[in-house]
Amino acid sequence: MLFSTKQDLIDHLKGAASCNNSDVHLENEDALRDKALDRLVHNAVLNPTAEIRGRSRFAIKSLAAQQGIVPASIQDLYEARGQGKNKGYTVPAINIRGMTYETCRAIFRTAQACRAGAFIFEIAKSEIGYTHQRPHEYAAVVLAAAIKEKYRGPVFIQGDHFQVNAQKFHENRDKEIEGLKDLIRDALLAGFYNIDIDTSTLVTLEPEDVKEQQRLNFEVGVELTQFIRELEPEGVTVSVGGEIGEVGKENSNEKELRAYMDNFNERLAAVNPQYKTISKISIQTGTEHGGVPLADGSVADVQLDFETLEKLSQISREQYHLAGAVQHGASTLPAEMFHKFPELETAEIHLATNFQNMIYDSTHFPQTLKQEIYDYLRKQFADEKKANWTDEQFIYKTRKKGFGNPFKERFWNLPDDIKAKIGKELEDKFHFLFEQLKANDTRQYVDATVQSVTVAPDLQNELEHA
Repeated sequence: MLFSTKQDLIDHLKGAASCNNSDVHLENEDALRDKALDRLVHNAVLNPTAEIRGRSRFAIKSLAAQQGIVPASIQDLYEARGQGKNKGYTVPAINIRGMTYETCRAIFRTAQACRAGAFIFEIAKSEIGYTHQRPHEYAAVVLAAAIKEKYRGPVFIQGDHFQVNAQKFHENRDKEIEGLKDLIRDALLAGFYNIDIDTSTLVTLEPEDVKEQQRLNFEVGVELTQFIRELEPEGVTVSVGGEIGEVGKENSNEKELRAYMDNFNERLAAVNPQYKTISKISIQTGTEHGGVPLADGSVADVQLDFETLEKLSQISREQYHLAGAVQHGASTLPAEMFHKFPELETAEIHLATNFQNMIYDSTHFPQTLKQEIYDYLRKQFADEKKANWTDEQFIYKTRKKGFGNPFKERFWNLPDDIKAKIGKELEDKFHFLFEQLKANDTRQYVDATVQSVTVAPDLQNELEHA
């Protein structure tokens, strides 16, 4: 399954593509999809040799570009939304922690079936860490899935919650910001042309003045946005997201939105009046990432503040010309809630934990592997268990960490029939969500607004980040 040498990779692609150092040329699409691709993406992730991982990723990205599969920014679509040129849908942004290839394939199949174009693949800073999926790897897997499912067009890959750690920031500001800039740089080089910078962790409610409460949020947010604008590829305007309320904390309000946006825009214009501002704003409406597990491991009901979501989304569109408000921590909400988001003109909704839960709880997932993962978590992360938690609550909150090492390869090497069955379950869920969010038939809006710019894959870049 794994290539031992560069020549093994070249030989494997024969009949599908020619490969000569930095030149990869597609010869037969069907042969690529049917015979070569699965092993190629496997090596892009798991090969023990960095050179072969890098060359495999370069081959995938080159072959994707030759088939019109292009990493893109959703900026143009969101600008049109902010100008009132289209409405009535919510963009699903899907965090993928494990079984990434199968999950992405299920999403692309869903998109093909319902003519969706506005959907996002994303991974958060924290998820990059505990799932061991760096940006270059993640992007390669997403694009490989697009090739496999015959998708064509712009593919939106997003860095989610590129977040400042408040404690580390106050201990050593420069070190924390430089670390985040390094991640942003890697993400841009990998093809992440949508980045949500999260400096809401720096909000403090101690001052009475709302501007002072939000000061570090907008000041550091502008610094990071400037950094992105200086590095974005020629012809690409990265879609940058801002945030005014940390998810799981106090609900957001209009004063906070205005204080953040007015001062953010003023400071960014002072840096460079040509720089585009953020395209959307994340707010807090009562949710918590992953939901709140009860003693039996089930998830507590959420009192989501739809009034705040609707009001702040409207203000952000009509007065600041953003796409609207973003809802985080939503995948575990009751099914009957999802139709509300497009009705309230929510711009984007972030979905993660429920797909993770579906994988673990699937009747097709090997019970022996699940028990092995849970036993590992109980031992490795015992210090994260709160005194009042049951074992079910502890497992619910920590099993996201089971997707990384040492089990990452085990997930990738699950039998094909098991992966296919779980992929079908995920696909059914995506169909439901896309329909409820009115994301179906959004390809027309993407085609009318998004100007994809093909950034040529760079072999050296892939080798350096393998």
